[in-house]
Parts: sequence; structure tokens; C-alpha cells
Amino acid sequence: MALVATASAAKTAPRSPTSRPNLVSVGTIVWLSSELMFFAALFAMYFTIRSVDKGLGLPWPGAHLDLTLGTINTTVLLLSSVTCQMGVFAVERGQIRRMGSIWNMRRWGLREWYVLSFLMGLYFVLGQGYEYLGLIHDGLTLSSSGYGSVFFIPTGFHGLHVTGGLVAFLFLLGRTYAAKRFTQEQQVSAIVVSYYWHFVDVVWIGLFTTIYLIR
Repeated sequence: MALVATASAAKTAPRSPTSRPNLVSVGTIVWLSSELMFFAALFAMYFTIRSVDKGLGLPWPGAHLDLTLGTINTTVLLLSSVTCQMGVFAVERGQIRRMGSIWNMRRWGLREWYVLSFLMGLYFVLGQGYEYLGLIHDGLTLSSSGYGSVFFIPTGFHGLHVTGGLVAFLFLLGRTYAAKRFTQEQQVSAIVVSYYWHFVDVVWIGLFTTIYLIR
């Protein structure tokens, strides 16, 4: 009877809070899913305008894109996703700051990896801005043609998302310096930021392939 009572109590015992999914992580994933639908609409817009312009005999693409610059920017952004994940590994083992020389990357903590990710993301945004200036100088603007619209709108929105990720990096890094100790909530925040950063990287792979490689 005692064994039956024990088994019954185990079945009716409430789940431990640690076994429940984190609401912040779940909410972030749901929000990123909606963002994915937004970018899917931009891809649909791109292919629709592309089919119309090519059907009318208009040249496509409607501008000379710097493939070398785009490839370098893409490589830097993708590598920043790797450094961001290294920061996640560091925070999961409770390491916030480096434990050795700055040149010893194996001993880096969350701060060092996220600072490097921030700098790489900033390089991407500046590189995209540099390309924009060149295209505008050549006469391609948002209103100059259908191609101008489907180039600047998707890449521009993506650039805004990357900028938002840079702000998130700064906010998170500031919290690591302001807080006396790094809490579980801050650890979750660091992981959520990585979710967002991986998302913008994946979206850019699609944009780069569609805009720069598919002719």
C-alpha cells in the first residue's frame, strides 16, 4: 500500500519549474517566426517584380552589384554567428569574462565573444552602407526602378534588424558590467540574443543567394 501511495503521489506532484520551457525563449521563437513570414513576403515581392521586369524585356539585375564586397560582408556576418555561439557556450559554463590573456581565445568569456560579434556585425552594416552609396551614385535608388525597390527594401529591412541586434549586444554587455552578479535571467537574455543573431544570419544567406547569385 505504501508503494502504491508513493507512486500515486509521484503522478500527482506538480512539475518542477525547471522542467518548464522558459517563456522568454518561447516568446522569442514565436516572434522570430512572425519575422520569418515578413521576410518571406519580401522574397515573394522580389520574385514577382523580377518575373514582370524580365517579361517586359528589362535588364535584370538592374544594377552592377559588387559581388566581391557582398561576399566579404556575408562571410564576416556568418563568422559573427560562430563567435556569438561561442559566447553562448561560455555563458552556459558560467564564464562571463576571460580567464587569461586577451590573445588566448580559448579562455574568453561571454563579454569577449559578444564584443567580437558586435564588431563583426558593425563591419557588415558599414559595408552595406558603403555599397548603398556606390549604387546611389550610379543612379539606383528606391524609386528609380522596380529593381531598385526590391533591392533596397529587403536588404534595408535586414540591415535594420542587424542594427537592432547590435543594440541588443550593447544592452546585454552593459548589464554584465552593471550587475554585481550574473543571474539566471541574464543568462537567458544572452541565449535569446543569440537566437536573434542566428536568425538575421540565416535570412541574409537567403537574401545574398537570391539577390547576388540568382540572375
